[in-house]
Amino acid sequence: METTQTIKLSKLIHREKEIISLHFTYNAELQQCVKSLIGYKWSHTHKAWYFENRPGILSELFNAFKGKAWLDYSTVKNNSTALVLGSARITEHPSSRLGLLNERQKAKVTEFKKWMLSKRYSKNTVHTYTDALTTFLRYHSTKNTENLNNHDLIDFNNHYILANKFSASYQNQVVSAIKLFFRKVENKKLDPELIDRPKRPKLLPNILSKEEVKELLEKTSNLKHKAMLSLIYACGLRCGELLRLKPEHLDCNRNLLIIKQSKGRKDRITPLSSKILVLLKEYNKIHEPRLYLFEGQKPGGMYDERSLQQVLKTNLLKTSIKKPVTLHWLRHSYATHLLENGTDLRYIQELLGHSSSRTTEIYTHVSTKSLQTITSPFDYL
Repeated sequence: METTQTIKLSKLIHREKEIISLHFTYNAELQQCVKSLIGYKWSHTHKAWYFENRPGILSELFNAFKGKAWLDYSTVKNNSTALVLGSARITEHPSSRLGLLNERQKAKVTEFKKWMLSKRYSKNTVHTYTDALTTFLRYHSTKNTENLNNHDLIDFNNHYILANKFSASYQNQVVSAIKLFFRKVENKKLDPELIDRPKRPKLLPNILSKEEVKELLEKTSNLKHKAMLSLIYACGLRCGELLRLKPEHLDCNRNLLIIKQSKGRKDRITPLSSKILVLLKEYNKIHEPRLYLFEGQKPGGMYDERSLQQVLKTNLLKTSIKKPVTLHWLRHSYATHLLENGTDLRYIQELLGHSSSRTTEIYTHVSTKSLQTITSPFDYL
């Protein structure tokens, strides 16, 4: 087959993750090539197949489409991977050593996935752990799971994860997935503790000042968009929590918002200020939502997360704010401003839905109220 068809690769942000999208005219053979790779998904927003932008994904794509199509990757060039378009020469990323799963391995991955679903693990955890286990088994594609041992685990860590300079977060995910799989599915003693879990960097949350939040909301003229961004900040919501809200979750009589099945499958309530209630009543009167509080283009359909991110980006351009703000910054800002207003840390933990107070305590490091009362010894010189 001549390589006449071109596939345009684009680097995008989708559901707060960086992805590589594939745009091409419908072709059954090319579609099968996409489905032969691990981690493929379809985006209704972008009308394209996509993969999470993970290390080695470009090499996997070029290997899959070699001789079948041209890949235009001009906008997503990765310096760590040297590729020559239209040529048989490919300088492969080390991760291209991954083989294909045999039938027994596929069955084990499926069994692991079904077990996690039966235990009601979150959709994201199921996807992450399944993908991590699949990568481990692909690295050892010539072995069946019953033949894998601690030496294979150490080899995978040293010659795949560390050799490819994958992140500490990725290493922790893989170790957790392998540990769970062998303990619960294989009932086999494989010791992931032989691999030292890297310490995660302790990053401070990014926040906006009260003045910056006010400017952003004032510059948001569209009523629905203003209501959505305002509610995230007013109640410290995660993006997914906002989008899953339904009209009946607003308890206007008690000035409360009920958040159903948030992270960790927990329900929680948070107070609604009189100011945000006025805005929401105005929104409800005009838009009359049916199923979800904030619906997309189709009545009764959930508002798209990517569209909300674009709403934020568009309205930021109208402000003087030059920071790379994300929707989660509004949640961080809510918690920090509560702390600066004197709210007890324990209450903030409940309002945010944190299981551990240690998670909430990070906001004490970005609250400036106490810091501003400290006099530098430099002033006494």
